[in-house]
Amino acid sequence: MGNGLTKQLALFFLLLLPAGGQPREGFLNVPGGPVWYRISGTGKGIPLVVLHGGPGGTSCGFGALEPLGAQRPVVTYDQLGTGRSGRPTAPELWSVERYVEELHALRQRLGLKRMHLMGHSWGGSLAAAYVLSKGTKGIESLILASPLLSTPDWIRDADELRRQLPVDVQETLRQHEAAGTTNSAEYRTAEREYTSRFVRRKAGTRDPQCAGAAGNQVIYEQMWGPSEFHATGSLRSFDVTSRLGELRLPVLLMVGEFDEARPETAARYQKMIPGAKLAVIPGAAHATLNDNREAALRALGEFLGQRK
Repeated sequence: MGNGLTKQLALFFLLLLPAGGQPREGFLNVPGGPVWYRISGTGKGIPLVVLHGGPGGTSCGFGALEPLGAQRPVVTYDQLGTGRSGRPTAPELWSVERYVEELHALRQRLGLKRMHLMGHSWGGSLAAAYVLSKGTKGIESLILASPLLSTPDWIRDADELRRQLPVDVQETLRQHEAAGTTNSAEYRTAEREYTSRFVRRKAGTRDPQCAGAAGNQVIYEQMWGPSEFHATGSLRSFDVTSRLGELRLPVLLMVGEFDEARPETAARYQKMIPGAKLAVIPGAAHATLNDNREAALRALGEFLGQRK
């Protein structure tokens, strides 16, 4: 597609933004109910669509990406069932396939014929599943940030990281998982030791615009499980690594130095994806934008800056 369409898309997004270039927010209907979305930035480049983690997380924290809006519109949204989006309770809604259709509906309703697609953590699972299901047409590039691409790999990595925890913490986790008492205060306290090392190394600053945008633990536990390193839900067999060679488009893998999505595993994925690039964010764990925003934005800006 030529420059004419790029200019039309830029004009489309500028029309979506209120006077002064302030972000636009609203709701769109997708399969299952309404989702809340936000468009920020007045740059004329091809839009960047960002998928949050979880499952059952929110787009809170993606305000850190707004500096990229000088080059292109940045589109974020809360997936159905969480954040500011509708909260249906039917358990059959929480599947990879429905979330793929949700993203496709949002893309169509916003007229996103061309876009860059970024997914963080579970959002990386969704981004990969979307491209493998819907194809690469109109997807200018794919950014897999700290992605879950294989649950078996994720659990192997988590087991390796757990062995780095104090012995008493390891034993507490093991005992409660074996007993099925992962909701106990003792288990949650031990879990925080893992989180502080491999998920979020710095205290986060909550975006005031995220007031009332709580996550949904029910979705998290149905699809994943009781903790980051103990998968019991529907994603326990998720694995797209055998299809990574089908990703015939520019791909950036971005992980933190201390990420639970381990850099060693990301480097292995890089070799499976033709021409993929890898960025390791120094000093950061899984929450790269929180732990080292400057370096993460620099890596994203350099990758996207080589494209429209």
